[in-house]
Amino acid sequence: MEEQFGGSDERWKGSLENITEMASNLDSLQKLLLKKAVFVEEDTFSRASLVSEQARTIKVLEQRVQTLERELDAAITAAAHARSEKRQAESSQKAAESRAQEVTKELENTTKVFKLHMEELRGMQEQISKRDNEIKLLEAIIQTLGGKERLGKSDVNG
Repeated sequence: MEEQFGGSDERWKGSLENITEMASNLDSLQKLLLKKAVFVEEDTFSRASLVSEQARTIKVLEQRVQTLERELDAAITAAAHARSEKRQAESSQKAAESRAQEVTKELENTTKVFKLHMEELRGMQEQISKRDNEIKLLEAIIQTLGGKERLGKSDVNG
């Protein structure tokens, strides 16, 4: 893209130099006419006036060209900056999306592990409940047997 503008820049500069030189020549011609020709024919005077007006127009156009060049440079710079910011924003968005996916996977894995632990705990709780019932049964058997033993001992002692 810069190569395209590079050739154009050279042409603009050459044109501006030509315009500047023409303006200078017109100014010189106008000054010469004013000094040398006190009495000038109407035709010569109107040509000199036209040349003078053209010189002023050339200067205005030259300034306008310079202003447009500066605006074009600023626009090119702004566009490059905007593209850079866009790439940076896209990169940040991709990183955020990647992190969100990582967090989601981590949560899913944690959920799976939690479910497995809950199943283990339920199984252990069932085992504890069974053993608790077995212990109560054994305690009841022991009390029953212990009660008979006491009865047997009191018969023997009595």
